[in-house]
Amino acid sequence: MNSHTRLQALSQFLKAQRAKLTPQAVGLPEGNRRRTPGLRREEVAQLAEVSHTWYTWLEQGRDIKVSSFVLDNVATALRLTSDERKYLFALALETSSGASLEEEEIPQISPSLRIILQELTYCPTIISDRRCHIVGWNEAAAHVFLNFELIPPEERNMIRLVFTRKEFQRLAVNWEQFASGFLAIFRAYYGQYVEDEWYEEFLAEMKDTHPDFNRLWEASKVSSAPEVLLEFRHAKARKMLFQLTSLQVHGDADLRCSIYTPAPETSTKSKLKQLMQAQPEP
Repeated sequence: MNSHTRLQALSQFLKAQRAKLTPQAVGLPEGNRRRTPGLRREEVAQLAEVSHTWYTWLEQGRDIKVSSFVLDNVATALRLTSDERKYLFALALETSSGASLEEEEIPQISPSLRIILQELTYCPTIISDRRCHIVGWNEAAAHVFLNFELIPPEERNMIRLVFTRKEFQRLAVNWEQFASGFLAIFRAYYGQYVEDEWYEEFLAEMKDTHPDFNRLWEASKVSSAPEVLLEFRHAKARKMLFQLTSLQVHGDADLRCSIYTPAPETSTKSKLKQLMQAQPEP
C-alpha cells in the first residue's frame, strides 16, 4: 500500500467513525442543526485534546507527524474498539506485520489442523489465510456452503465467493450481515498488512466488478474475530442456525479457523446429520 493510498484509507476511516457518533453519546451538547450526521471535526479535536487544525489535517489524509500518544487520544474520542484502534495505528503510523506474500505461496495446513477439521464433524469449518483465500475445509462445510474442491484454487477467495456465487446469496437469510462479517475481518487484515499491495488491487477489482461491494465496504466495521448468529435457508435442509466463532491459528502462517456451530436448542445439528448421511456432496 503506497503512502497516498494508506492516507486515503485513514481519511475514509476517520470520517466514517466520526459520522457514527452523536454529541449525546460523548457528553457534548447538541447545539445548532447539523447538516451531516455525527460529530463535527472540532468536537473530535476537543475530545482528543488536539488542535482543530491538526485533526482536520489528519482526517484529510495529509502526511503529518503523529505520535502513539495523540493517536490513542483520537481513538478514545472516537470510541474505537480494540480492533479499530489497531487499524487506526497501522494506517497512521504505517506499521506492518510483514511483507507481501508471493503469489505462488499457498499456506499449508498442518497434519494436526487437518485432524481438528475432521473431528469437527457437525460444525462446518473453513480455514483461510490473511487474504481470505480458503486453504482448508471439512465435509460439513462442503454440504452447507458448496464443494470448494470444484472451484480452482486461485478462485477460492471467501470475499470473492460471497459476492459472486449465488449459492451464498441464496443461503444467508440476511446476506448483507453475512457479507459484512467477512468484510470486517478483511478490513482488520487490510490495516495489519499495510505493505502488501495485493489488498489495494483486490479492493479495486471488487469495487469495479460488484456494485454492492463498495457500499458494504465503506460501512464495514473492523473486527479480527466477530461472533454472530447466522440464519441460513439451505436448499435441502431449510432453516439452519449457526453461531460463528473465528479463531486465529498460531504458527508461521497467519491462518484463521472459522467454525459454524449449530445453535443450541435448535434442530440444526440433526438436519446437518441427515444432510451429510443422505449422500456425498457432488
